Amino acid sequence: MIWQHLQQYLWPIGTALVVGGLGAWVVLALYRRLRGRDRRRARIGRVIGPPLALALPVLLLVPALQATPLPEHTLDQLLRVLHIALTACFIWLLVRAVAAGERAILRSHPIDVSDNLEARRIQTQTRVLSRVLMGGIIVLGASLVLLTFPMVQKIGTALLASAGLIGLVAGIAAKPVFGNLIAGVQIAVTQPIRLDDVVIVEGEWGRVEEIGSSYVVVRIWDERRMVVPLTWFIEHPFQNWTRRSADLLGTAFLWLDYRAPIAAIRAELERICQGQPLWDGRVCVTQVTETSERAIQVRLLVSARSSGDAFDLRCLVRERMLDFLAREHPQSLPQVRARLQRDDELDMPRMRRAGSADVRSPGAEDGEAAIAPVEPSDR
Repeated sequence: MIWQHLQQYLWPIGTALVVGGLGAWVVLALYRRLRGRDRRRARIGRVIGPPLALALPVLLLVPALQATPLPEHTLDQLLRVLHIALTACFIWLLVRAVAAGERAILRSHPIDVSDNLEARRIQTQTRVLSRVLMGGIIVLGASLVLLTFPMVQKIGTALLASAGLIGLVAGIAAKPVFGNLIAGVQIAVTQPIRLDDVVIVEGEWGRVEEIGSSYVVVRIWDERRMVVPLTWFIEHPFQNWTRRSADLLGTAFLWLDYRAPIAAIRAELERICQGQPLWDGRVCVTQVTETSERAIQVRLLVSARSSGDAFDLRCLVRERMLDFLAREHPQSLPQVRARLQRDDELDMPRMRRAGSADVRSPGAEDGEAAIAPVEPSDR
C-alpha cells in the first residue's frame, strides 16, 4: 500500500529528473565542444548552453509535480519555486545574450589600431548601453520574482497608496544610483569621453581604461587608477586631448640670454624634427614669447600624432636644444651680470655730491625769502 502510494510520486518526479538530467548533460557536452570554436552558431550555442541545461530539469518538473497527488497548498509552493527558477534562467539567458552581443561588437571594432576614433566611439556606446541594459534586465527579473509573493504584493499596494511621500523618500535615497544611470546614458549618446581617451581629471593626466555602469576608471600615467563617478564627467569641466583626433601640439620653453641666436635655434629645431619619427611633419616653430629684465623666453612648438608621442618629442627637443646651445652657443644660456668697482670709484659720487651741496636755488627748499635785503649805499 505504501509502495503504491510512493509510486504516485516517484514515477513522475523520477522520470522528470532522469530525462532532464540527461538533457542537461547533452547540452553541457555540446557546450564544451563549442567552447573553442568561433563561428556564429558556436557562439550562440555557448550563450544558451548553461541556462538551458539548468532550465530543462526545472521545466520537466512542473508537469511532473502536477501529476502527483500533492496537497494544493504544497503544490502551489513548489510550483512557485520552480517558476522562480525558470524566471532566473530566463534572466540569466538574456544577460548572457547581451554580453555576447557586446563581445561581438567589440571584437569587430578593435581599438589597437592607429586610427581608432570610430572604434572607440562604438566601443564606448556598446559598453555603457550593454551595462545599462543588463542592469535593467536584472532589476526587472528581481521585480517579477518578488511579485510572486503575496506579502510583497500587499507591500506594493500600500506603497502605491502612499506613493507621494514614499516616492520622494525613494527618489532622494536613490539619487546617486539613478544619477549615474542617466549619466551613463548621456555619456553613451553624447560621448564627452570614450575608451582610451586621454583626459586631464583633477590635474592628473591619464587614459580612460574602463567605463562602467556607475564609474569611470582612468589609468594615470604612473600606473595608478583613478575611479571617478559617471556624474562627475557631466557636472564638471575636464580636458579631453583626443576628442576629435589624437594629433596634438607640444611646447618646450627655454629661458635664454638676449644674445641667443634665434635663427640658429630655429634651424636646429627643424633639423631635430626632421630626424625624428615622433614628429608628424605638421608644425615646427620657434618663437620668442616673453622677455624680462634678464632673459628671453623661447617657445619651441612641435606636433605629434598622439599625446604620448607629443610628450616624448617635447622632452627630446628640450634636451637636444640645451645640448646644442651649451656646445655651440654657451653665451646664449641665462647669465647674471655684475659690475665691480674700486673704492676710489665709489668715493667719486660722494665727492661730487659734497661739492655740489652749496649750489642750490635760493630759497627753493626752505620756502622763505632767501634773498638778503639790499642796504642802501652812501651816495
